[in-house]
Amino acid sequence: MLRIGVLGAGHLGKIHIKCIQQIPHFQLVGFFDPDIENAKKVSSDFGINSFESISDLIDAVDVVDIVTPTISHFACASESLKKSKHVFIEKPIVTTPAEAEVLMDLAREANVKVQVGHVERFNPAFIAAQPSIKNPMFIESHRLAQFNPRGTDVPVVLDLMVHDIDIILSVVRSPIRKISASGVAIVSDTPDITNARIEFDNGCVANLTASRISLKNMRKARFFQKDAYITVDFLEKKSEIVRMKELDAEPEDPMAMVLDLGNGKGMKQIIFEKPDIQPSNAILAELESFYNAIETNQTPPVTIEDGYNVLLLAHQILEKVNKSLSNIQ
Repeated sequence: MLRIGVLGAGHLGKIHIKCIQQIPHFQLVGFFDPDIENAKKVSSDFGINSFESISDLIDAVDVVDIVTPTISHFACASESLKKSKHVFIEKPIVTTPAEAEVLMDLAREANVKVQVGHVERFNPAFIAAQPSIKNPMFIESHRLAQFNPRGTDVPVVLDLMVHDIDIILSVVRSPIRKISASGVAIVSDTPDITNARIEFDNGCVANLTASRISLKNMRKARFFQKDAYITVDFLEKKSEIVRMKELDAEPEDPMAMVLDLGNGKGMKQIIFEKPDIQPSNAILAELESFYNAIETNQTPPVTIEDGYNVLLLAHQILEKVNKSLSNIQ
């Protein structure tokens, strides 16, 4: 059994604590939170030990789960890695790509596992659709949220868009050729809505929009590829696949949807599929996957390198946004 401790007991930290308590292979040793009153309440509500310092918790465990504000990720993770602890770290991995590079070096030196909490990889709708996503050539994503003051200390790219950046980099295995982006700061000091266009060397184009000032919540992605169109609704946990099947003759089903391509090019049947989606708790699933990676000495599903690549692209998008804003000013 692996001893694990949680750094940070805010909204998401409490969810992590609850999930860890459901994983029998983890022994939840306790948590640390700098807010004394909150720490007392969490300790009472969950029946677990509250540590007096970050160092005390790290010394007492085999695995450190970092669910603190992003600005403190680097300090928490670097201390944990220097003490050869396995680390699960929430997204975005750290504040800057340079910090992520340092963590990668520390992780290699310590020879421990590090997993980054890009939870949408474990969304049941994406898991169901993923086997059908093969060489997409156009991707469109919309991640829209109603305004919430929590998280506005960072640009919407690092708060929301990072989810979709990770999903896109996980399915497009090609170097990036060009990045275009623009954004506007409306209610906070950093951009609240951003659009980015990413062009890959293999010809794929991804168009991402993230907003935290929308009237309704939306988390959707659409993947277009040869003879198929796949939609994933991360919020509603739904996915749909529309396939084009070449026909040599009229289909037996008189209700089938058929396209006549004309000019002797034949016919194609439109087939609608709704993958079987197994309900699951994505945060619980990612924490279980991290335990399995440690126990079996396998590569975690979302590696520290993945976290670095997402952060690097996010910062490149931010550079483009800032440049577009300076041109306006």
